[in-house]
Amino acid sequence: MNQMSLLELAFGHIPARILHAAVELRLADEFTDGPQDHRDLAKRTDTDPAALHRLLRALAGLGVVTQVDADRFELTGTGRQLRADAPDSIRDHVLLHAVPEVWRSWGGLGHSVRTGAPARDPETGRTAAEFTLSEPELAATYHKALADGSRMLAPEIVRAGDFGRFGTVADIGGGDGTLLAAILSAVPGPRGLLYDLPTAMETAPAILGEAGVADRCEIVEGDVFASMPSGADAYVLKNVIHVWDDDKAVVVLRNCRAAMGPGARLLLVETVLPRLSTPDTSAQAQGDLNMLVWSGGRERTEDDFRALLGAAGLSLTTTTEVVPGYHLVEAEPAP
Repeated sequence: MNQMSLLELAFGHIPARILHAAVELRLADEFTDGPQDHRDLAKRTDTDPAALHRLLRALAGLGVVTQVDADRFELTGTGRQLRADAPDSIRDHVLLHAVPEVWRSWGGLGHSVRTGAPARDPETGRTAAEFTLSEPELAATYHKALADGSRMLAPEIVRAGDFGRFGTVADIGGGDGTLLAAILSAVPGPRGLLYDLPTAMETAPAILGEAGVADRCEIVEGDVFASMPSGADAYVLKNVIHVWDDDKAVVVLRNCRAAMGPGARLLLVETVLPRLSTPDTSAQAQGDLNMLVWSGGRERTEDDFRALLGAAGLSLTTTTEVVPGYHLVEAEPAP
C-alpha cells in the first residue's frame, strides 16, 4: 500500500460525514425524476445553495449523484438507497453510525484498545449502545436499521436454516419481527414466537400482520439476560451475541440452553471471523472493533464460538455461510 492509499484511509471520516449530512438533510428524498437544479433542492431542504452545491459535487465523487451540468444533479441507483422509501434503503444505518454520540465512541478507540472496555461518554458515562437505546428516537432508528439488515439477509438465512424441519421457531431478540415474518412467509409449516423487550417490539404486530403470519406467531415480552421461553424447536439469535463480551454472552446462551428441549437447536446468525485477517476480510475486522467501542462486544472465529457455546452447555454442530463473512452457526444441547 502506497503513501497516498494510507492517506485516503486517514481521511476516511470525510466520506462518512458527507453521507450522513445527505441523509440528515433527507436530500435523496427530495430528488424527483430527472436532473434537479441545486437551487431548487436548496429551497426544499432549507440549505444554503452554494454550500449544497459543494455537498452535491462531493456526493457525485462518491457515486451518489451524477452531475449533469454546472447546476443540475441526478440521483444514481446507488444514491436511491439513501431514500427512506427505498426497498433496499440503508438510510437508518447511515443515520445511526454517524450521529455525534456514536461517532464520538470511535474517538475512544485508543482507550478501548488499552483497556479492553468500550468507550464511554465523558459527560454521561454511557457507551454508544447505552445512549442509543435510551433515546427513543435514536432507538427507533437502531431497530429500523436492524430490520433493514434482516430484510436484506432474510432469503439467505431462510435458505441456510432449513426451517421446515421445525415445529416452532423462536426469534430471540427479534425486534419488530422482520426476520421471523420472512421465515414464516417462506416456510408454511412452523409456528413462530417473537421474544424481546417491549420497546423493541412496538411495531411487531403490524409487521407480522402485513406479512400475513400474525395468526401463526406469539409475541412474548422478556429480557434475554433473565430467561427464555421454553418449548421451541429452534432458537434464532441474529446479531445478539456479538453485542456482548464473553461473560455476558455466556449468560444469554445458558438461558437458551435452559429453555431448550433435547431435540431443540440454537441458530446464531453472526459474523464469523476468519482465522487469519487479510485485506479481503477487512470489513469483518473493522466490524469487530466497532463492537468493542459500541458496547464492549466482539465478533468471533468459529473456534471462539465453539468455546463460548461449550461454556453454556451447547455443542457446535455446523457453520453455514449465509453471505461472505456472515454465517449461521448451529448448536445443540451438549450430551
